[in-house]
Amino acid sequence: MLVFKFGGASVKDAAGVINLSNIVKKYEGQKLLIVVSAMGKTTNALEKLTKAYINGSRDLHTVFDEIKDYHYNIVKELFAPNHPVYNEVANTFVEIDWMIEDEPHADHDFIYDQIVSIGELVSTRIVAAYLNQTGIKTQWLDVRGYVHTDNNYREGNVNWDRTRASISQEIPALLDNGIVVTQGFLGGTSENFTTTLGREGSDYTASIFASCLNAESVTTWKDVPGILNADPKHFADTVKFNELTYAEAIEMTYYGASVIHPKTIKPLQNAKIPLLVKSFNDPSAEGTIIKETADMHFDKPVIILKQNQVLLSISARDYSFISEIHLSEIFNLFAQNNIKANVMQTSALSFSVCFDLNPERFEKLLAGFNQNYKVKYNSELTLITLRHYKLYDLKGLVENRSILLEQVSRNTAQMVVK
Repeated sequence: MLVFKFGGASVKDAAGVINLSNIVKKYEGQKLLIVVSAMGKTTNALEKLTKAYINGSRDLHTVFDEIKDYHYNIVKELFAPNHPVYNEVANTFVEIDWMIEDEPHADHDFIYDQIVSIGELVSTRIVAAYLNQTGIKTQWLDVRGYVHTDNNYREGNVNWDRTRASISQEIPALLDNGIVVTQGFLGGTSENFTTTLGREGSDYTASIFASCLNAESVTTWKDVPGILNADPKHFADTVKFNELTYAEAIEMTYYGASVIHPKTIKPLQNAKIPLLVKSFNDPSAEGTIIKETADMHFDKPVIILKQNQVLLSISARDYSFISEIHLSEIFNLFAQNNIKANVMQTSALSFSVCFDLNPERFEKLLAGFNQNYKVKYNSELTLITLRHYKLYDLKGLVENRSILLEQVSRNTAQMVVK
């Protein structure tokens, strides 16, 4: 059987949904499970809605109406006025209506997951209904009953034993009766609350299902021709990789390559399942395949940019050396606040760390440092990572920039710049 994942860009409008159905038709007769993200920039819009709800903003309902109108406009292009999908979409949005009528929950990450998850639930309702309308027998599946996680909201940790049991026992019979459409990015707790698996987590969902079902392959359909050496939005002369090893793909995602979610590769590597990255605009093109062994060529470096970075420098107030005890306390604070370090550097008297800015978590982190530590930071920075680089590659990228932190090894160079 096959697993497909379609991201938000592939279903951003009615034409995208139609294109998805045309791709799926080419695989008729095969067992197929499809993982779908929220449509277009819906996740961003739902994040804005969540923030407005928590802050008691006056434009709360205006933001929500814009989200609903966006989806209903797509539905109107795809279905007749009396189609049942209108009620399915409305009943899904009602979950947000119920939530925002009450005072916000104390745990903002909990609120985030309950609201933002609606994007995937709505998009899959629309996609499943359209596939059925075009004659492709399709079943809609609520992923929250199959991907089981803990209560770590916004970064749910998968309970693999429960998840594998649920998927392997129930999904094969469903695939015998048609295509299955389900949500990416989401999981469910034992208390039946919704969790999310981390931003852009739909790729990870696809790999979870593939691993548990021993799929032949996973294909993630993107708006790029495959995995490129750099983001084409920032670099004009990108090149595509035809093949990559699991190990290289893991390295790239670890350093922030956004084309694949960082947790995607490991379940596939364990099960020896190849991952294909292909263009939904040119489905017949070769794309990129990620597998155990690959013929790789790095004529140009892999360049990864991470924007909106913070560089934090921590030192002891008594000017003592940064010891293992200090590092233990510092890392414990980062873990408590779910902040991941992108690059770190230690000197005799200070510890510097660069990470993605999440304002709420950052405030909690700063509050956690007691009177024993001095803390300084710079924000609005960019982390540049190069793999398989030459020295002239480094010089060209940092020209006219202030370098605040630099680390260089044989294969990888990282620079935090302003």
